[in-house]
Amino acid sequence: MTTPIATAGPLLDYDAEAAFYDATRGGTPRAEAAAAAVLSLLPAEVGTLLDLGCGTGIVTARLNRPGLRVLGADASPGMAGAALRRGVPVALADAARLPVRSGSLDAVSAVWLLHLLREPGLVPAVLAEAARVLRPGGVLVASVDKDSAHDVGSDIDAVFAAHLTPTPSDASGEVEAHAARAGLRPGGEARFTGHGQGRTPRGSAEALLAGRYASRIVPRGITARELAARLELLPDQDTPRAEPTYRLRSFVRV
Repeated sequence: MTTPIATAGPLLDYDAEAAFYDATRGGTPRAEAAAAAVLSLLPAEVGTLLDLGCGTGIVTARLNRPGLRVLGADASPGMAGAALRRGVPVALADAARLPVRSGSLDAVSAVWLLHLLREPGLVPAVLAEAARVLRPGGVLVASVDKDSAHDVGSDIDAVFAAHLTPTPSDASGEVEAHAARAGLRPGGEARFTGHGQGRTPRGSAEALLAGRYASRIVPRGITARELAARLELLPDQDTPRAEPTYRLRSFVRV
């Protein structure tokens, strides 16, 4: 659910990541928790939902309940192919330019997407596009404050503290302001556990060097390799720290 779309350049090669993406992102337990949280924010009358940045479709495929038709959209052919193999109807599409008629959907979801959209003006553009395709009264459900959810007060967080991105693109206040300008008023909120996402020092060092923290960590005064070396000095290299709690916000099309 995290393929960056409409960006100046990908943070990762998501086509290459597709083969092992789910296994490194909490797998089924995290996906089930995310899907349940999204569904909890959808009114009973919602009949159509478009899942933006659907990735491998591991969450999308679990957005099921009687009477709900779910479609996916992703910009990565590798990710879209994985979603199709999972049985998710998916379009290869840019979230800021959707091949969807205006006012034709009951709901749009964007889970673990907005934090990746670092290009200035991109989050507002994606939110405006979501508003365009929603009918009046339709609902957008989006994750906010995603990266900061991983700051659980651990020794890993202490190493990263001086190198955090100062202006995350999915900060809840900013997202709410952009949504308001797009004609979306605040709705509800849900939280869920990021099962399997408790970080280890060794895994964090590997993820840093692979570019998986590019939306959150920007080494200052040292190289990424030097920052990774600090993580490698921490004790209990393979012991997971606390799991994050993710936050979803819903917005209603005026």
